[in-house]
Order: sequence, then structure tokens, then C-alpha cells
Amino acid sequence: MNTSILVVDDDRDYLALTRGKLIRAGFSNLRLEDAPLKAAALFKSGEAFDIALIDVNMPDMDGFELLERIKSASPKTECIMLTAVNDARTAVACLRKGAYDYLIKPLKHEDLVLAVKRALERKRLLDILDIGKGRSPSALKHPAAFQGIVTRAPSLLRVLKEAELHAASDVPILITGESGAGKELLARAIHRASPRSAGPFTPVNMASLSVSLFEAEFFGHTRGAFTGAEKERAGYLKHTHGGSLFLDEIGNLPLELQGKLLRVLQDGEYTRLGTSQAQHVDVRLIAATNEDLETMMAAGSFRKDLFYRIRGSWLHLPPLRERTEDIPLLVDHFLAQYGVAPPQRAVDEEAMCLLMEYPFPGNVRELRAVIQSAVNLADGRPLTAEFLPAQLRRQAAVTFCRSRVGSDEIAPLAEVEKKHILDAYRQLARNKAKTARLLGIGLNTLRRKLKTYGEG
Repeated sequence: MNTSILVVDDDRDYLALTRGKLIRAGFSNLRLEDAPLKAAALFKSGEAFDIALIDVNMPDMDGFELLERIKSASPKTECIMLTAVNDARTAVACLRKGAYDYLIKPLKHEDLVLAVKRALERKRLLDILDIGKGRSPSALKHPAAFQGIVTRAPSLLRVLKEAELHAASDVPILITGESGAGKELLARAIHRASPRSAGPFTPVNMASLSVSLFEAEFFGHTRGAFTGAEKERAGYLKHTHGGSLFLDEIGNLPLELQGKLLRVLQDGEYTRLGTSQAQHVDVRLIAATNEDLETMMAAGSFRKDLFYRIRGSWLHLPPLRERTEDIPLLVDHFLAQYGVAPPQRAVDEEAMCLLMEYPFPGNVRELRAVIQSAVNLADGRPLTAEFLPAQLRRQAAVTFCRSRVGSDEIAPLAEVEKKHILDAYRQLARNKAKTARLLGIGLNTLRRKLKTYGEG
């Protein structure tokens, strides 16, 4: 591989271990530095690397300061922080300062390789897309169309690129994803990036259309077409002519109305109530749902012919819990919208830790509501954990504990500590001095703990 990787760690033994792992994974273009000042000077002189692996705790200059210098000189370098401290606050600090990821020492080979490969994938996507601050020049043809979507997650960046490509055609698009994930936001971005951007964008919540009013609302009607029709109504189709029609929550459309919608999509024509004259309609269809339409088809509650008609292209939005690296960006984005400045100092570390551990079943919409409520409660003060909902704080604490032990049972702290110490001790060939230095504990303390573990 031609990928260039810089590894910065004041521990030369650990530099050698990391180098061996990277070489075994096929990465050979490596630069090792045991002094952070020298590493910073490389970027100041104009050198650049695809990936930088940076130890957090180093003398002269800590990893956070080096991270900031690297991102300032070379925004396209993806940085992965290395730390012996398994602490959520450290993780949050890394991400907020621009790191792509952080890894806990001692490094597992598979974790290191996976993190590097994911960082490279993100770098590749960011070379295509220019989403957010400090990105490289973009090959995206319509970058302004996607500016409202805040993300750094490779999974979502890939969806945006696909959406931009599909926007150029008139093929129907189906957007799936959980409630609050941003389906309408993506639909509007597709419209802005399409040749129909000068035309109207009409959102229609299909779940709100009753059987009795569907034709009147959708097709329109003449005056006197039915009791209560005191004036003519254009209807959604005529209003959207030449633009994009967004059918939200199409899975909630009653079965008896699905056939009427299908005929319009097939024929490109409709008839207003009160007249027998067919009218041509020219719209681009974008549909969205949080339902599993394939399961609904199997159950007979969604028409197969309609499904294949609306699913010209299929885009799936990942839930927020699968792209937690976006949470600090979104928080800063919402704070800026609510007039809180500077965003970087508006949320303390404990509150941000809780936000990143909470699973957000309501996705981005729920996060926005949480931040808006917290801003109101803070009333000009910095946002701390006390301003977050109590239920969020409780659930985040449970999620944090489960994520650390890998099961639904919360392990005692002593067991977590024991596993961490023994992993480091064995990876460093049972060298007590190196293990103590890596873990940041005294040699006598390490000896005492190892004796307790039966490793003395």
C-alpha cells in the first residue's frame, strides 16, 4: 500500500510494536517519531501524511496540542489518538479536537488495522465530498445542496455521494431510516442538487391523508365537485409540476390508496375531482419510510408493484447511534443555531460524554430537542450535565458500563482493571518497567497487583 502513516510515541519500544503491526497489515510507508516537537516540525515544513497515530501522553508537547497543529497544517491528515486511559472524557476531547478515532493501549492488531482502514475510507470520501468545516476541495458537483447535513461519518458520507449521483436523473428514490434520522433533509438536498432545483419541492405526509380526502388533496378538485368544495383546489400534483414530490412515511399509506398513487406514477396523468379531463403531471418522486416495506409486502399490507415503482434508487440513512462521531459536530451546529458562542466551550466534558453514550432512539431530531431544552435551562450559562434530561443521564450511564464490559452485565471495576493491566503486561512480553510506564502507574503498584493476579 502507498498509504503514508506517521506514528508519534515517546516510548520507542511501543513505536516498534506498532510498526510491526502495521507492516504485517501491508502498510510499509511509515515514519516513526519519538518526539512530538519533531513531528510538528514535519508538517510545518510542508510534509503531509495520510494517517497520523498520536500518543496522548508525551513530554514537551501532549498529543492534543500535536493533534491541533497537525489539523491546522494538514486538514486532510486523519488522526487516530492512542491512550492508555480508557476514559470517555479523553475520547470526547480527542474527537472534538478533530481526531477521527482513539484506541486504547495496549493496541490489539485487529483494532489498529480496522481503525486505519476506516480512517482511509473517510479520507477517500472527504476527497469527494466537502461537508462541514476544514475539508479538502471537493469533487461534489453541488456542494451547497448538502451544506445543511452535518457529518463526518463515512457511512453517511457515502450515502450523500450516492444521493448526489442519483439526483442528476429523474429516477424515483426511496429513502429509508429510523424516525428523526434526517430523511426529509436528505430529500431536500437531492432536490437542490437536481436539474429540478428551480421548481417546487412539496413534502406530503402520507400518514395524514385520510381515505376520504386523498383524491381532493392529492389530485385537486373543481369548485362544487363535492359538498363543501366552495372553491377550486390545485392539489399536490399540480402544485409540484416541474419539481420534486416528497412522499414522507409512505409505508403508512392505506392499501386502498396505494393503487391510486400507483396509477399516477405509471401513467403520468391524473384527473381532478369534478372533471373528466386527464391532466399530465411532470414530477420527480422521492419517497421515505421508517417501516420495513419488504416485510409489509410479505404480509400483504404494501403493494409489490408500488414498491418496485418507488424504489428506483434506494438510500438508507444510518441511525445516530451508529455514527456517534457526528454528535460533537451536531451539538456545535445546534448551539450555533441557538446563538450560543463559542460552541467549543458551550458544553462541558461530562455532558458531552453523556450525549455520546446515549443511544438516541429519536436520532438527530431528539438530539436537537435535547440541546434546545438544555440551552433554555442553562439561560446563558455553560451547558453541564444537570441541564440534560434525567432519563438521558440514566440511560447513558447504563450504555457506558455495558460498552466497557461487552455484555448486559456490569462487571466490577476490579475485573475491568485486572483485564486492562494483564493485557498490557502480556503484550509487552511481561516487562514490568515498560508496563508500568505505559499504564502510568508506579512499578511497586504494578508488582503488587500482578502478585494478586497470580502473575508475580
